[in-house]
Amino acid sequence: MPRIVQSAARRSSKRTNASLWTIQALLALVFLFAGGMKLVVPIEMLKGPVALPGAFMRFIGVCETLGALGLILPGVFRIRTALTPLAASGLVIIMIGATTVTLIGGLVAPALVPVIVGTLASLVAYGRWRVAPLAVRPARSAATIEASQTVAPRRAA
Repeated sequence: MPRIVQSAARRSSKRTNASLWTIQALLALVFLFAGGMKLVVPIEMLKGPVALPGAFMRFIGVCETLGALGLILPGVFRIRTALTPLAASGLVIIMIGATTVTLIGGLVAPALVPVIVGTLASLVAYGRWRVAPLAVRPARSAATIEASQTVAPRRAA
């Protein structure tokens, strides 16, 4: 492959990765806020267009908060990076439910918000699964682990 094509592909890959990280960060902020509110606010204030049980709303809050963490933490620590597309997929399912509940409540225009957020989450799910998967931290060899665990002998003072 010519050098110019390789350089263009590398720039495109970096741009894709940066775009996915930006979307992941924004989604994480949205879901941390939404999930946190569902966990902190009194259940009486969580009433929407359709009455849902308080325990279910708390469960959705926990799922949104964990999903937000799942969008960011595996990539930051480069551990279990396959969890990021799974977290994004779970958030897509939550957004499908949010869109459905909003439409059942008779609110068409506000249903666009969960549609857009769900579309962004599906973009992250596909992007991190197929287009630009997150790198996994290289495994340490047994010799490296053993060397890091051995303690140097103490010198007599």
